[in-house]
Amino acid sequence: MNILVTGGLGFIGSHTCVELIEKKHRVIILDNFSNSKIETLDKIKEITGNKPVFYRIDVTNESNLEEVFKKHKFDGVIHFAGLKAVGESIDRPILYYYNNLVATLILSKLCIKHRVNKFVFSSSATVYGEKESPLIEDMGLGKTTNPYGETKAMSERILSDIAYANPSFGLTLLRYFNPIGAHKSGLIGEDPNGIPNNLMPFITKVAKRELKELSIFGNDYDTPDGTGIRDYIHVVDLAKGHVKAIEMLDKGVEIFNLGTGRGTSVLELLNAFISVNEIKVPYKIVERRKGDIAVCYADVSKAKDKLGWQAKLSIEDMVRDSWRFENAK
Repeated sequence: MNILVTGGLGFIGSHTCVELIEKKHRVIILDNFSNSKIETLDKIKEITGNKPVFYRIDVTNESNLEEVFKKHKFDGVIHFAGLKAVGESIDRPILYYYNNLVATLILSKLCIKHRVNKFVFSSSATVYGEKESPLIEDMGLGKTTNPYGETKAMSERILSDIAYANPSFGLTLLRYFNPIGAHKSGLIGEDPNGIPNNLMPFITKVAKRELKELSIFGNDYDTPDGTGIRDYIHVVDLAKGHVKAIEMLDKGVEIFNLGTGRGTSVLELLNAFISVNEIKVPYKIVERRKGDIAVCYADVSKAKDKLGWQAKLSIEDMVRDSWRFENAK
């Protein structure tokens, strides 16, 4: 298939492009470099032997985006492009609502216009709100705790309504949890611009002595060690889930959790990184972060049963691959 991947040079997008190419799909990438780098394009070619078609485009720019739709006949779209920092979304809600919702609206509008009937949306476990884990797809949307999460929930509603109004439009919503790790080659991984917002790149930069110490946001949660528990998933497993989703997509709307089904605390993850990589990582406990919840992990049985997909890589694989990527940069 010819697959349009928005945000395809970002962390999850780049790994998904690699997996798509490995499965013989043709990839066309859009990215605006808000949290990615052009060098990733050459690294995708180095891994796969295939350099995807690339356009530097902001998905909120309808006229530029339509030119791409006119040049290519797409079989499907995987939509990653969006701002994703929880804390920043609380401080800058207008930016998040505009960027994330307008991008979804314009992209879906052009899909309908140009008869692109396979649409995979990169959603998030944040749409469940503060419901008790394990989180199951049929729980429905909850009260989100931050604007980032609300943009994901609103995008899900928008896309579902579009699918209902257009019976030929097939939609898969992928709610995933906490992707970490990197490609085994060490060539691509999580490499955010500026100071990292996510846990793993912060750990690796402290381990590399580029940052002084790791801040752990709260140790007074109702968990065994007091730190937040999340369902960490290797980004390569996650990327393979996207390939399965686009390949098996049919008419109607489907929702899948992509996670491991297991919770790991922040301290457990940190200690695994220290043990596996045999390196010290200084840290301090600071106040909880606004919008965070204590425990979040997935029920992943639906993805296993209907997609034939399940996560295979371990926490040890995740921390080892993350550190390999950091040292290869």
